[in-house]
Amino acid sequence: MAVNFPGDWDYNVILEKGALYVVATPIGNLGDMSHRAIEVLQGVTVIAAEDTRHTQRLLQQFEINTGCLALHEHNERKVTAALLARMQQGESIALVSDAGTPLLSDPGYHLVREATALGIRVIPVPGPSAIMAALSAAGLPTDRFCFEGFLPSKAAARCRRLEALQQVTVTLVFFEAPHRILATLVDMQRIFGADRQAVIAREITKTFETFLRGSLEEIYQQVNDDQNQQKGEIVLLVHGTNPVERSGIDPETERVLNILLRDLPVKQAAALTAEVTGVKKNLLYQQAIKRN
Repeated sequence: MAVNFPGDWDYNVILEKGALYVVATPIGNLGDMSHRAIEVLQGVTVIAAEDTRHTQRLLQQFEINTGCLALHEHNERKVTAALLARMQQGESIALVSDAGTPLLSDPGYHLVREATALGIRVIPVPGPSAIMAALSAAGLPTDRFCFEGFLPSKAAARCRRLEALQQVTVTLVFFEAPHRILATLVDMQRIFGADRQAVIAREITKTFETFLRGSLEEIYQQVNDDQNQQKGEIVLLVHGTNPVERSGIDPETERVLNILLRDLPVKQAAALTAEVTGVKKNLLYQQAIKRN
């Protein structure tokens, strides 16, 4: 059946010489591979891939015979110079990650930055993104959000990052490793509050895709009770704090209080924080009870 596109839409794929194409690829379901992505990957000189073995399997599915070279976090700066030279000589290159849209918690920033600095045209080929997919179906506010990528793997560093985000009012979006999801949910309950609303989007577009919605406490219980929820690719979304319900304590004071609560009883932590910051001890004590 013929499809008529509006006048400002362009269906034709005409590759430019000497350009860098940033190509989104499926995050699970191969049906999400766009016609344009296939055409671009077929037409470029070479594909810079995060993992060439992974990308080769994808290319085989769509009968794409373009060669690949590795571009990952350990070699990106070294490989970039050679790729820039090739594009300056008129070759077109595609950049892909293992899944989804490149540069979002994936390599490619250095290459794109250097290409734009040299006046090389960087052309996005949009498509699948775990971040956008999770936000679209989560049921949390999407007018503003903050993508934080992966939290630190060490508990102390992870808590410091969460404490810095405690007063953020927009939806927070994280990637998390399956083996750390329970520990992260425990830390979030203590720092954000057990009743903060959140969503876990797991294995998006894949066979066992699931969305868990509720308070951090409720979601922790669901994940703890079901081993299957501790597997696969996880996007964790957390509702921002409600400005109306803020404690009245400034972020730096709250950060000091939370640090002391790790090692001291509530009463002692509140008293010491009051001595350091000058904030009333009773207010700090009430806040500490909520967080502890």
